[in-house]
Amino acid sequence: MFLFISGAEIVFVFFIVLLVFGADKIPSIAKTLAKGMTQVRQATNDIKSEIQKSVDKDIDSTTKNLSQDFQHEVDKVKKDFKDLGDSIKREL
Repeated sequence: MFLFISGAEIVFVFFIVLLVFGADKIPSIAKTLAKGMTQVRQATNDIKSEIQKSVDKDIDSTTKNLSQDFQHEVDKVKKDFKDLGDSIKREL
C-alpha cells in the first residue's frame, strides 16, 4: 500500500501511462522522474544539514554565554570572600 493506492490502481495508472506515452517513451520518463526525485532528496538533505548547523551554532553560542556568565558570578563571589577574609585579618 503506497500512499493509500492499491496494487490494482497502480497497474491501472501504468497501463494509462503506457497508452498515452508509448513503450519507447517510458524509460526516458522514468529516468527524468528519477533525476527529479534525486534532486529533491539532495535539496532536502542540504536543508536539513543547514538547519542542524544553525541549531548547533546557536546551542554553542548559548552555552558559551552561560558559561561566561557563570564564571563572572563565581569570580565576583571569590572576590567578595577575599575582601571579607582581608577585613577579618585586619581586625585581628
